[in-house]
Amino acid sequence: RLLPKQRSGRLMTFSPLGSYIAANGPLHRLRPGAKLVGLFAFAAAAMALRSASSAVIALAIALGLALLAGMRWRGLGRVTLRFAVVGAILFTFQAWQNGWERGIAVVGTLFALILAASALTASTAVNDLTDTITWALRPFRRLGVHPEQVALAFSLALTAIPTVLALAQETHAAAKARGLERSPRAHLVPFVLRVVAHAQLTGEALQARGIGDD
Repeated sequence: RLLPKQRSGRLMTFSPLGSYIAANGPLHRLRPGAKLVGLFAFAAAAMALRSASSAVIALAIALGLALLAGMRWRGLGRVTLRFAVVGAILFTFQAWQNGWERGIAVVGTLFALILAASALTASTAVNDLTDTITWALRPFRRLGVHPEQVALAFSLALTAIPTVLALAQETHAAAKARGLERSPRAHLVPFVLRVVAHAQLTGEALQARGIGDD
């Protein structure tokens, strides 16, 4: 069920595939194909450079894109808090193995990609996104590719990031409530189980709609 919510003159529609903010900003006026190409180019550049300085620049660009897409500081704060748990663990591991600059590069680049993907889903309706991917892959149908299924898989993968971050935050809160916030096992095991359970529920929902039967 879709739940529309009105805030500051913008209609935000929530769905299982993510959130779209109906507005008339510069990102909303771009064609979905151009935004997809831009996201891939941004991700490729960020991953290729992946240094502490390039991560800071990528974060600044991604933040600007998120604001252009209509995201507000409260929404950005929720994304940041959900990422904080995963980011802290990843930074600690990378800093321990390769130094703090490497930790900043990896965590900063990952968070920049999350913000850029959020800007895409906030400024592009899910139907427009999947239609564009389906159209682009149509010539490959003769090779056995199913454009509709690829488009759905891409949309699910793109919008699964906030869900995984939310599961990480819930796992951290549960461990903290039991006084185990410093226990890696209390975080890792329940987190993996939650992610697997969510994946199973998603698969069952898709199967119930006849997707993937062939």
